Amino acid sequence: MNKPGPLTAKPLSALLGSAINDVFAKQGFASRELVTRWAEIAGPNVAAHSEPLKIQWPRPVENQIPEPATLVLRVEGPMALEIQHTSDVILERVNRFLGWNAVGRIALRQAPLSRKPVRKARKVPDAAAVATIEASLGTVEDDDLRAALARLGASIKRN
Repeated sequence: MNKPGPLTAKPLSALLGSAINDVFAKQGFASRELVTRWAEIAGPNVAAHSEPLKIQWPRPVENQIPEPATLVLRVEGPMALEIQHTSDVILERVNRFLGWNAVGRIALRQAPLSRKPVRKARKVPDAAAVATIEASLGTVEDDDLRAALARLGASIKRN
């Protein structure tokens, strides 16, 4: 009887990579990097209010120079005007990332972004309040538990 070889876990990105690339290819993207690295390409201010939807490639016509593609961006309401004014800079950055003048214009679609909102960082409780509450927890023997309870108590009293 032959024993099967050792099982090794594969990263999820390796298993889903080809399927995800197919989805992006249907939207006109040669690879997913334009979408996944949008904040690096467009800059943090533009990326906070926009995301690439697709690239529309014009149909080639025989004996004519191919026209550049159109990058379609989803933009949050009032930022559309600001992004429209900076479209030349965005085009330059996208083409520099792609390595050639692939995109010639930007089309904007005003709609809410599909990303989840970023959670705000929690405020650390005041050290003096934590020390006061920790002193009142004399019956708790475990030091880690006492410190955690003190932080919890200080956070509750702050609110």
